[in-house]
Amino acid sequence: MSSSIEGAQTSSFESVQQIADALLFEGYVLYPYRASDGKNRVRWQFGVLMPPAYGLVDPSERTWSQTDCLLDGGDAELTVRIRFLQAQRRTVLDAAGGEVDSLQTEDASYVPWDEAVERYVDISVSLGDLPCERDFEIPGGVEDEVIGAVGSLRRTRQPLAGVLALSKEELPGPYGVNRLRLRVENRSTGDDADRIGALRQALIAHHLLVAAEGCRFISLLEPPEWASGYVADCENLGIFPVLAGDLLLSSPIILYDHPQIAPESQGDLFDATEIDEILSLRTMTLTEEEKREVRGTDPRAAAMLERVDSMPQEILDRLHGTVRYLRNVTTPEPAPADAPWWDPGNDASVSPETDTVMVGDVAVGNGVRVRLRPGIRRADAQDMFLADRVGTVVAVLSDVDGETHIAVALDGEEGEVQRSHGRYLYFSPDEIEPLVSTR
Repeated sequence: MSSSIEGAQTSSFESVQQIADALLFEGYVLYPYRASDGKNRVRWQFGVLMPPAYGLVDPSERTWSQTDCLLDGGDAELTVRIRFLQAQRRTVLDAAGGEVDSLQTEDASYVPWDEAVERYVDISVSLGDLPCERDFEIPGGVEDEVIGAVGSLRRTRQPLAGVLALSKEELPGPYGVNRLRLRVENRSTGDDADRIGALRQALIAHHLLVAAEGCRFISLLEPPEWASGYVADCENLGIFPVLAGDLLLSSPIILYDHPQIAPESQGDLFDATEIDEILSLRTMTLTEEEKREVRGTDPRAAAMLERVDSMPQEILDRLHGTVRYLRNVTTPEPAPADAPWWDPGNDASVSPETDTVMVGDVAVGNGVRVRLRPGIRRADAQDMFLADRVGTVVAVLSDVDGETHIAVALDGEEGEVQRSHGRYLYFSPDEIEPLVSTR
């Protein structure tokens, strides 16, 4: 469900839809993805704008945000998309219409919970018409969903109201740069002093997408030297803008310019800062009863569970890790047209199982026994326990920065476990001592 005013859906925003959705649902429902779990009863997300009355109760809660950005050019048509979640209270009713603590079906267990609805507001304005304010409203409502013959779910939404204030300042100098300021404010009239209740009239996980036809945005993270003074005068509060192609994405989560979702990721796990493999494996360990509650917690959680449960082994293997090889090759064999970029087969010049690296006068590669000498520069303090241990090299790898890493399996039972799981210890060439010599 979406709402828009003053403009149709802008197709250019589709290019950043995936990263924007990751912002929208970051922290929405966390592992183990059950409504009854403590971390999902005390809801939190980034980029929450509370109603003004609650801001008086708890001044630490933000009710507005401000984005300052730089436009190279003085004549532009702006389209701003404000995206956020609207919370809705879900109550559980039995077949007679009375509220109950839960409903049980063959596949799912439903309990009262606060879900969310995706919302967006599109606002179009000419740079020459600034300053201006644009109000927006999101209606409330009640919807019932019948759950077989056992009962129903009632979803209740409170109305939301807000305003986008836009202003510009032509900056001094010969460059023709304007500072654009966008202030989003929650003006909902709710007066609930309880945070959970106030969240039902909040703009949750709000962020902005901005397109400027006729101008280009200047990066605030890596500006040209002549613009560094302008950047220093920008004031961003509760949200920060980065470049996303030709667009601007103002995010409540710290991002770099031109952010992307890792191509190995198969779908949203509601925690983009986590490792997909870890969360997928943890999800697979849920009991059948726990999975029933996940399915009843939220439709998005149910879809995530179905995706993980049906994930082919080859897809799960891709989540384990990616090594990208960067080597200069004079006559590389062309990769298959459908070969994914992460596949080592894309570069016929590398073979981790047969490649070697010189350590002193020894060509170290698969099968060479070595003594470990972990350096003091390593970040893991546990590596001190590996000093003087003996193992066997399994592979020689290169990372995207051109650094060489030597995969080692320890002698004994530990090494057998490492080999069975394909998980080894990694060292740089100066951290191993070959136990053979060409002398």
